[in-house]
Amino acid sequence: MNIKSHIPNTVTLLNLLSGLIGIVWVLDGNILSGAWFILLAAFFDFIDGFAARILKVQGELGKQLDSLADLVSFGVLPGFILFAMAKSTSQIEWLPYGTLILPLFSALRLAKFNLDDRQSDRFIGVPTPAAALFVATLPHFAIQWTKIGTVITSPLFLVGIALTLSILLVSEIPLIALKFKSFAFSKNIFRYALITLSILLFVWLGLAGIPLIILAYIGLSVVENATSSE
Repeated sequence: MNIKSHIPNTVTLLNLLSGLIGIVWVLDGNILSGAWFILLAAFFDFIDGFAARILKVQGELGKQLDSLADLVSFGVLPGFILFAMAKSTSQIEWLPYGTLILPLFSALRLAKFNLDDRQSDRFIGVPTPAAALFVATLPHFAIQWTKIGTVITSPLFLVGIALTLSILLVSEIPLIALKFKSFAFSKNIFRYALITLSILLFVWLGLAGIPLIILAYIGLSVVENATSSE
């Protein structure tokens, strides 16, 4: 048995396990702790792909397993977080269920990604880990900015966030690829702008800066596409 071929899949299962534990925490009423497991899952999601490339054991099994793990960690868990946040303050019993649109569109996004060969060098639409990280760090943003936080954690706004993220997941927006063919500033101005802004926001706000980083990523990608098509 070739042990090294199982290493990336084992890491992928740790991604899945992180998502499952996060769901348990959220169901127990500890939303903030549950959100941390999205960050842990994102770490394992990065490592499994890196390990597969280094060990040269990439295959169809790993690709399908990765999508299944991502659906739980970056689809179901974020949906549960938004649902729990909305339910805790909602006066309308059925309204929080609107947040569960996010896991549905995450599944659609992952299936679409597996069939779309245009996404080999850049993402088309927002990746599920990015949407999940936005949700995971939203409570930190609400704590950091209490006046804005009362608005963005209102049930109706949370449903709006779920709907917006769902649309972005399956959108046709090409996003900035952080792959440098050269390091010339003129050819990489948007990449350098994104990296610089991300560092500044993270140093300034910590985890609360991640939602702003993701918004900046989408915004700069839209501007780059608009300017390159002129």
